[in-house]
Amino acid sequence: MVTAGGLSGEHMGADVKAQAAVGPAVGALLGLLALAGCSVGVPDPATPSVPPTATGFATPTITPGHDAAAVAARDMPFSAGGSLAAGAPVGISDALKNAPGWTAVKENVAGESRYAKADGCLVAAKVRANQSPLVRADDRESTAALFTYLDPTILPTYLKTATLRWGGEPGKPGPVVEVLVLEEPGQSGAKSRAVMARVFGAAASSVYVSVSCPDAATLAGARTEVAARLVVLPPLN
Repeated sequence: MVTAGGLSGEHMGADVKAQAAVGPAVGALLGLLALAGCSVGVPDPATPSVPPTATGFATPTITPGHDAAAVAARDMPFSAGGSLAAGAPVGISDALKNAPGWTAVKENVAGESRYAKADGCLVAAKVRANQSPLVRADDRESTAALFTYLDPTILPTYLKTATLRWGGEPGKPGPVVEVLVLEEPGQSGAKSRAVMARVFGAAASSVYVSVSCPDAATLAGARTEVAARLVVLPPLN
């Protein structure tokens, strides 16, 4: 897993000195992560130490003994990240554009899609490969490291766990994939925002989904639709 008042990862703030700084820190990340004032998106890591991000998915390779169908049929908690085939990238569906009230404003441009809803909600979804520099001991730590990379003031304790769909068909029961979420409730007329992300260490891939809405109520509804429609697609091999 993606800006009116949305997401950019550049020029982030100084380190947080105490847990009490969670409000300003979250506001700093979600307020600065903006894309031309028309949609919400989390930028990809981009420093000289990180290899250039691919604009498309890598060519699948066959991993002997790996049962991709079995992996796709099970939930994908953070602890199960090692069950993915090495280097085989994940994907993300575009089914949100078919939900009532939603339209696609950008479809799979360099791995990114953006959507808008009539109530003012904006969503951006990105998939990236070549994410090995972000990999830590497990996928939870790797995903937390991504948020910290985007803004050093973001501590792991600021992040919550949520789920998106993992394969299957939208609107039908199916397995789920764990993600970490950074939230910013709207205050004083500001938009309510949430960023969901997952780094798949074995697959060297990452998914970012960000949502921005006029208020908390519309954000809750948009997140429900995102969780049901934006299916994270397991690797095919």
